[in-house]
Formats: sequence, structure tokens, C-alpha cells
Amino acid sequence: MTLALVAQRAGVSVQTVSNALNSPDLLAPRTLARVNEAISELDYRPHQAARSLRTRSSRLIGYAVQQSPAGVSTPVHDDFLHALSDSADKAGYRILLFAASSTPDGEAERYDELLREHSVDAFVLSNTDRGDKRPAWLLKRDVPFVAFGRSWSARDNGDWVDVDGAHGTAAAVDHLVAAGHRRIAFLGWPRGSGVGDDRARGWREAMRAHALPTRDLRVASVNEVDAAREAVGPVLARATAVVAASDTLALGCYRALRDNDLSPGNDVAVVGFDDSPAAALLAPGLSSVRQPLREVGTACIRLLIDRIGAPGAASEHVLLTPELVVRESSAAPPPALP
Repeated sequence: MTLALVAQRAGVSVQTVSNALNSPDLLAPRTLARVNEAISELDYRPHQAARSLRTRSSRLIGYAVQQSPAGVSTPVHDDFLHALSDSADKAGYRILLFAASSTPDGEAERYDELLREHSVDAFVLSNTDRGDKRPAWLLKRDVPFVAFGRSWSARDNGDWVDVDGAHGTAAAVDHLVAAGHRRIAFLGWPRGSGVGDDRARGWREAMRAHALPTRDLRVASVNEVDAAREAVGPVLARATAVVAASDTLALGCYRALRDNDLSPGNDVAVVGFDDSPAAALLAPGLSSVRQPLREVGTACIRLLIDRIGAPGAASEHVLLTPELVVRESSAAPPPALP
């Protein structure tokens, strides 16, 4: 199927069909409607490579894939990437994956190379944190981008979509308090992580709202099962429940409990974060905070398409609410430990 055949069916010139595809505002409404009808009847689809040459658009969105620590699964990232790719596809774009650099200078070189050699139209950022130089680098060069995650800095640069982690951990505390728990510990990441500190804040503020103590009830670990297992051990004697900043940390808590001949859910309640596939497969099933990843992916692409179409518009921020999924691990405390 060619432009010439579409033009013949619509009774217009080839240039008019081209205008209908690339600059529809140039055509009278009746003419545009006639061309679109012919395109629909003939099921014409523009050749994307040729169209990219004409419009100087690759229809590619770059996304850096971070290397995961050995032995740590990233099913949440996989779910987000699927949602992102599906939403981009529906908008007529493709996601171009590339390996993230381990250094800030290498990161800038990687982004610059993609812009020069592959004509990437825009980027989706993830793993944002304090001191992230990518937003400022892209803004300086007028490159459209959207971040999955806040910038966590005084200057909130660019568009972002994020999940309200503080709301999620607060919901976990509320649930545990309603079940009868009063000594609720928090197993998080070391201070300084924007996401981790946000989730810790939700636990702390919810505990204070219920007039419950937090002293000596917060412990930290890197996001590894064995490290979490070791870190949480000492707090188990002081708590009847643990809220973890990730399901990986929660699994470490499961192992620490069993090391002490205790049962998750029966002796000490445990709530994770991310609702990874493993959460439902554990015994007992792990209560966990589920992130709305499909909504995140859809919102990221929507903001990005808006940014491509209106580069000078004000930045837009979307904060989505997670959902607590309750399973057997967050049962009421034993009668002997009110």
C-alpha cells in the first residue's frame, strides 16, 4: 500500500495525503476527513523508517537497565518495564533498552551517544536518588524525559511519576495496629536513600499518630536477604510485628524468625513492600504493599508524549497510591504478647 493509492482513493494529491499524516492542521476539515477515510479503508500504515527521516523523529524512547546485585530478583522492575513498553507501543513508540553506566561521567557519555547515533527522542529515568545528575543534564540540552521516582532534591527538576511509599508503610502500620500490635519495628535501608527514607517516614508518622514508641525499633540493611536476616535479629525480641521496606528484606525477616524457632505470622507479624510474585508463594503468605505499576507505566508515557508535544510547558508530577495486600503473615499478636 502506497501514498499514491491512498491519494487516488481520496481524490487528492500525494502531498495532501502526506500533509494529512504529518501536518493535519494544514488541511481543511472535510479534506482531512476524506483522506483519513481512505487510509482506514485501505488499511494504510506509514513506513516508519521513511517517516522518521521526514519528521526527524526516531519514535524511540531510551531506558537504562540497572544491573541487579547478585542473587536479587527484580520482578517489580520487570512488571514496570512491561507496562512501560505496552503503553509506549500504543502511543506509536518503542522502548530502546541500554545498560546503565556505573559512573556519572559514563552515564552522560551513554546518553549523549544515544542522542547522536540513534536519534532517541526522549528518555524514561528510574532509580532516581539524591544527587542524580541526569535530570539537569537532559534539561540543559532540551531533551524530553520523565522519571519513575522523585528527584529527592531541593530542586524538583522535570516530570515524574512516583508511588507514595510513605502512604504504603503507614497503611501497613494502621493494619497491624488494628490487629492488636503495639510494638511494630521497621526494617529499612540505610539512611540517605530517597525511596527508603520515604517509606521509613510513613512508618514513623503512623506510629506517632497511634501514640506508639519508635525508639530502638528501626533497623537498617542493604537490600539482600542474608544481610536483612542478620540485621533484624536483635529487634525481634522487642517487637511483635515488622514492616519491611521491600519483600527482599521481609524474606530476610522470615529467615531470622525461623533461626530463632519463631513463626512468621504466628509469633511475629511481617509486612513487606512491592508485592512481588514470591509474596503469595511464601508460607505463610506475605502481606505486602502493591505498587500500581501499570498505572505508573501509562502515566510515564502520557507525561512524556505531552512533554514532546509541548517542550516549554510546566513540569507535571503524579503521585500514585499503593495498595496493601493482606495475607497470613500479618495476623494478630499472640495473647501472651499484647
